[in-house]
Parts: sequence; C-alpha cells; structure tokens
Amino acid sequence: MSMQPWDQSRPPSMRASHADRERTVDVIKAGFAEGRLTQPEYEQRMSQAYDAQTYGELHMLISDLPQGPVGIPTMPAVVPRTFQPVPVLPPPRSTNSSAVGAMVCGALVPVVGVTFIPAIILGHKARAEIRRTGEQGDGLALAGLVIGYLALSFVAFIALIVAAVASSGA
Repeated sequence: MSMQPWDQSRPPSMRASHADRERTVDVIKAGFAEGRLTQPEYEQRMSQAYDAQTYGELHMLISDLPQGPVGIPTMPAVVPRTFQPVPVLPPPRSTNSSAVGAMVCGALVPVVGVTFIPAIILGHKARAEIRRTGEQGDGLALAGLVIGYLALSFVAFIALIVAAVASSGA
C-alpha cells in the first residue's frame, strides 16, 4: 500500500494513528539514508514522530523531505490492435439433434410420406429440450413441426374426401 505520509485532505489538527506515525518514520529513515539528515537531526525527528499527536505535528517533521513518488496523471496507453490480447469467444452453442431430426423428417415427407409423424414428435421434443438447455435449432424444430402438421392436415383432408365419396356412392 503506497500511501503518502501526509494526506492533504485531513486537517492538521486531526489526531494521528500509529500507522500515520510509522509512515512518517519511514520518510525520516529514507531522508537519513539518502544523506538529507544528520545523525542528531534523524534521532530528534524520530523521537518527535513517535511523540506526535496530530497530522500537523507529523507534517512539520517531514515537510522539508521528499515523501516518495507523487502520482502524476497519465494518458491511457494506446496499444495497437496487433499487440492486444485475442478476445476469448464463448464456445459456439450446439444445435439440438432432435431439431435436426424433425427438419429431416419434415423434408422427407414428399418422398416417403409417413415421416410427418416423427417430424411432429421430434419437433415438440426438440423445442422442449431447447427451452431447457438453451441450444440452437428452434427454427429447425419449428419448420419440422409446420411441415409435419401440414402433411397431417393434408392426410386428414384426403381421408375426409375418401370417406365422403365412399358414403355418397354406397
């Protein structure tokens, strides 16, 4: 934690804590080590620092010494895109296999004919799984359902016509 020994936002009459005294002692030690203070000055300031009661007293002991690096506002560094980290993309969501099956069965209705029944079953199953798991493929499941129900409607319509013709001809 690099905190300045003298916090300008605090009034000089505010009582100092043990941590404040220790930070002030660190500045005095650094001043002595750099040759800014003589041995008698160092010893006098050390005893005064430990006896100090307020921020003002601590500040008077170190006001003529450098107090560490001063924060300088800096411009944010502009890093070319070449050197920026590669963004981590989430893994692609998988497509629900029942939805694919519903669409395939729906597409085979004109060729095979009876695949509309599995298309409807797989379409409903796929939509329930997609709601639960968040997979992709809702459009495929819906397309399989639509084709399956259209084929079912067509078969029901033909059955009605055959039944009407059979009952009128008998």
